[in-house]
Amino acid sequence: MLDDHLYASLSATAIARLVRDGEVTAREVVETALALCADRDGALRAFTALWADPARAAAAQVDAAVARGARLPLAGVPIGVKASEGAGSFQNRRLVAAGCVPVGATSVPRAGTGWQTYGSTDRGPTLNPLDPAWSPGGSSAGSAAAVAAGLVPLATGSDGAGSVRIPAAWCGVIGFKPTNGLLPSRDRAGLNTPGVLTRSPEDAAAYLGAVAPTGTPLPPAGSTTVAWSPTVAWSPTLGYADTDPDVAATARRALHRIARTGLCEVVDRPVELHDPAPAWTALRTGSPDRDTEALVAVNEERLRAVFDQVDIIATPTTPHPPHGHDGPGPRMSVALTWAFNLSGHPALTLPAGRTTSGAPVGLQLVARHRTDAVLLATAARFGACV
Repeated sequence: MLDDHLYASLSATAIARLVRDGEVTAREVVETALALCADRDGALRAFTALWADPARAAAAQVDAAVARGARLPLAGVPIGVKASEGAGSFQNRRLVAAGCVPVGATSVPRAGTGWQTYGSTDRGPTLNPLDPAWSPGGSSAGSAAAVAAGLVPLATGSDGAGSVRIPAAWCGVIGFKPTNGLLPSRDRAGLNTPGVLTRSPEDAAAYLGAVAPTGTPLPPAGSTTVAWSPTVAWSPTLGYADTDPDVAATARRALHRIARTGLCEVVDRPVELHDPAPAWTALRTGSPDRDTEALVAVNEERLRAVFDQVDIIATPTTPHPPHGHDGPGPRMSVALTWAFNLSGHPALTLPAGRTTSGAPVGLQLVARHRTDAVLLATAARFGACV
């Protein structure tokens, strides 16, 4: 087996490169992942089930394919699968075709918890690897925790209101929601799109390459060195959210660290939207009316006007820090994310640092429709600075 410390430090793309080059087998990688999960997940509770025997069989198939000369882009990469979608979902089938090996199902909130962003297992709630007193966020709770703890380098999620980006922000990893409609939606309203949690933007780009339809623009190789300095509009509230000052300040400092390196230009362009809550709720429950249509139309027009002038919108990912396992109370963790499930823009969260009290903060980056490759290339360049 691989040394567990080395394994936990490797990106998905690095693991795939080692497997393709014959320096390690997929079976060895998967055995290391399973051993780590068996050793550490009893306390963390990121997984609701481990699929040891199927994972070993899948790894053997990857090794056989590599021996035949197949250049699988994600050869031998162990992945966690969000329990609510299962291994048969569209994105997981595509990831397996690219060489990934699902090792288990990751936790989601128990039924009926509303905005209580827990991950639930029969052993208790999923813990946040950064501090067990915090919730990891949701609903892709176990996926975020598993990636942050180094159990897997990549895990699937789905994002209907921020369910990839919120747990990524609270666990200090990358969470990427593609443009709505690029991948098959997971709900009738078209709000919920497949997404991914990783420890690097490059792995998120590899995910997109594996799951996106043929012909989808992808970030070029070496995109971290591309001469690209986007204009960025900063908005701590999007015009309506009650964002904690310490959270806003932490995300803003991260953005300005990036700007000081010359990687972007922060411009004075306000982003003032209507609170999307009533429209999102009406669409999700299948009861839209004229007020819903009017709110969506106004916000779409305002976002169009912003993107006519800038390349990226940046916000804190959540308006408040991680809550404890007693739940968020009346606060809405989705306040800054679900506007972009309604509008459909691609969005990604980067770790932005900690508040003065030590809580993790995410920096959300949002790009124009179907410029997922631009967003991922931008995140790859920004990632080294935050």
